[in-house]
Amino acid sequence: MYFSTASLGLSDEQKEFQKVAFDFAANEMAPHMAEWDQKEIFPVETMRKAAQLGFGGIYVQPEVGGSGLSRLDTTLIFEALSTGCVSTTAYISIHNMCAWMIDTFGNTEQRERFCPDLCSMEKFASYCLTEPGVGSDAASLLTTAQRKGDHYVLNGSKAFISGGGDTDVYVVMCRTGGKGAKGISCLVVEKDTPGLSFGKKEKKVGWNSQPTRAVIFEDCAVPVTNRLGEEGQGFNIAMKGLNGGRINIASCSLGAAHASVQLARDHLLVRKQFGETLSNNQFLQFKLAEMATKLVASRLLVREAASALQQNRPDAVALCSMAKLFATDECFNICNQALQMHGGYGYLKDYAVQQFVRDIRVHQILEGTNEVMRMIVSRSLLTES
Repeated sequence: MYFSTASLGLSDEQKEFQKVAFDFAANEMAPHMAEWDQKEIFPVETMRKAAQLGFGGIYVQPEVGGSGLSRLDTTLIFEALSTGCVSTTAYISIHNMCAWMIDTFGNTEQRERFCPDLCSMEKFASYCLTEPGVGSDAASLLTTAQRKGDHYVLNGSKAFISGGGDTDVYVVMCRTGGKGAKGISCLVVEKDTPGLSFGKKEKKVGWNSQPTRAVIFEDCAVPVTNRLGEEGQGFNIAMKGLNGGRINIASCSLGAAHASVQLARDHLLVRKQFGETLSNNQFLQFKLAEMATKLVASRLLVREAASALQQNRPDAVALCSMAKLFATDECFNICNQALQMHGGYGYLKDYAVQQFVRDIRVHQILEGTNEVMRMIVSRSLLTES
């Protein structure tokens, strides 16, 4: 059967944790997805249950509490979890990216101090790069961190921060030096640090099971010991985090499309018009075939990018950008077509397909807009020797 293609070519171990993730999505997430969306609930306890399965630090090293899995393993898990709730899984993916950044670029003391609580999701993390006036041109960020003795004093603000105000650890890109990428450093700022505050909770089209707020720094003093890497390495750290983040968010789109194809198929088999089920309409049969084909093509590209990133291949950055561009565009189209197949019912909040459409629309914007993905891919082609 077509839907088994999600596990084709995987090892027995990969099939096992993929099944664990699918089961968790079906039992712990899907029954609550609509309520979390409508009531804007940040499902902390459900995420901590996911962390007990190893999903709080999937590609973090085991010595600091992580699962030590590969990038390919990670995409399998996020696709599966997203069939139960895209919004919650997308936050978990951002949290994982932050934990990985601390594990990879932090020293032994930082890794031991932050990673175990992040991997258990006893504490939650947020990634702070975007600013009110600085989106795609991230290297021009304005938040400053002035060194005064054994602290940096931060001033500025970050925009659209997932988890902002409800999370405990903020991985912040800030300017410690001159203009451009080389003046940026990375600091870990802990909640309750004096001078750290938050804007109002944003009202969003989707992603409603995670709060989004501005993160504001006003003479916020952060110990120098909370800097990841050296001064000037922040932009490099941010981009390396985002390569994985792009695969993660593409994987969340795969899960939404996977679920939406199933919902569309089920609807076509039972909905009758003109005296027969919609499944007998050749136009809709062909549309369903196209949806399934584009889902499998997207999945293969995302998995290839994940393998390239794991192996640190020279084409990894371009492939991550291709995967994010292709999968988030195509999977949105799949979900939107699934809604169309539901007719008027697809526009009702009683039907899950509309939430998949709303939740994955933003995937074409964040972790680098799909326009920026095209820039990265074209640049890599034009500068090849």
